[in-house]
Amino acid sequence: MSRPIVPGPTYAEMRDPMILPEKLREAARRALHEDELNPLNLFNINWKNTGAQVERIVLPKALTGVRANIIVLSGRHFPSGSMKVGPAYVTLAEEEALNGLRPGDKTVIGPSTGNFGIGTAYISKLKGYRAVVVMPDNMSKERYERIRKYGGDLDLTPGTESDVILTLERTHSEYVSKPDEYVVLAQFELLPNYRFHRHVTGDAVVQAARDVGHGKVTAFVSAPGSAGTLAAGDYVKSLWPDSKIVVLEPRECPTLYNGGQGQHRIEGIGDKMVTLIHNVFNSDLLMLIHDEDTVRGMEVIQSGTRVLVDRLGVPEEEAHSLVDKFGPSGICNIIGAIKTARYLDLGPEDNVVTIATDSYDRYPSVSQQLYQRIGGKPDDEQLELWAKAVFLGGSLGEIVELDAQQHARLQRMKEELWTRFGYSPSTIRHMASQDFWDEEYAKIQEIDPLIEEVRGPLPLE
Repeated sequence: MSRPIVPGPTYAEMRDPMILPEKLREAARRALHEDELNPLNLFNINWKNTGAQVERIVLPKALTGVRANIIVLSGRHFPSGSMKVGPAYVTLAEEEALNGLRPGDKTVIGPSTGNFGIGTAYISKLKGYRAVVVMPDNMSKERYERIRKYGGDLDLTPGTESDVILTLERTHSEYVSKPDEYVVLAQFELLPNYRFHRHVTGDAVVQAARDVGHGKVTAFVSAPGSAGTLAAGDYVKSLWPDSKIVVLEPRECPTLYNGGQGQHRIEGIGDKMVTLIHNVFNSDLLMLIHDEDTVRGMEVIQSGTRVLVDRLGVPEEEAHSLVDKFGPSGICNIIGAIKTARYLDLGPEDNVVTIATDSYDRYPSVSQQLYQRIGGKPDDEQLELWAKAVFLGGSLGEIVELDAQQHARLQRMKEELWTRFGYSPSTIRHMASQDFWDEEYAKIQEIDPLIEEVRGPLPLE
């Protein structure tokens, strides 16, 4: 039986939470720290901790070794601990506003390798839906535990992060095929994910750089995952067309790079496909990142504070402030941002912005696996070697400049995959035009009033 909608924010309110009533913002902030399952937490879905300023980290140059400013947006204070809760929320909110979905009507399905699944379970809990998360069966135990904590069920497919295509196949065969029973928050293919990141994350990227260097975004760097985050690059390019959008892949599974199909351990990024919502024509560079470097880099930040201070010269306060902030995908993005600054020979006024989707809290088991591989916890000498190799000594090899020929190749890869899942070649070819993406983005102007209409009065009004 259908139940009333649990109200949440519009795209505009997520981009600028200051337009929400002060009483609601204060109550939402209290809920974030005191009552995780309070539906008011829906109004904490933003990059600004429900205030006016984005949460960012400007990395110390003694760690990065480059002249440019490396700025990291932190998603750790989103409800559920990851910014992936945003795309999960807007996809469900659009279903309610545009298609009449109500709590109790259908089960919510979230295909994921982790954070989006956690976000799906969390949002479904707050809005009163049953959730099933489809994900690989060899991810970190912390991810499964958090999904279950939020009341989500798991449908596990074989493999690891490198087998996300199997979750997609399961999702289409078992759930997309039964639209009367299930609503699928298909992050790899549905446009709310793109809209959230272009509008909300894109603005946060710009705000993060506003008072650093020349105040512009010289480059935006991200591993694709669903490729939703890369939509922030479309917003950046709408302001500064010469900005570079940089895509990162695991060296162990270089699908976009050369069609590789290997296994990797960078939890938090998908692979083995060009996702449907990836606007490949706005991507400028493609770089490979070694998966072991991301885990080693995470360990350096997490347990090597004294090494960073005493042996690399990182200011002590800054070194301490980095602890607990990054998981493997965040370190992957940081390595890619450093590599970008070095490859483009950027100067002290240039800003390279990237993303830390989540934080260390869901990766202690990844550290334990590292210790098992190397025979125990690393000592200071090992941590120093890792810090210098991962952050200060990154190679400038394995970089592709994405010209027209490369864009066409990636577009063909997209068409070959997604026609298998029922999309027509003409639909996918239409995505080769920037007009397609601009039109999808412009729909926010129609969607926000509908979200306001179906939610009714704001809480506490």
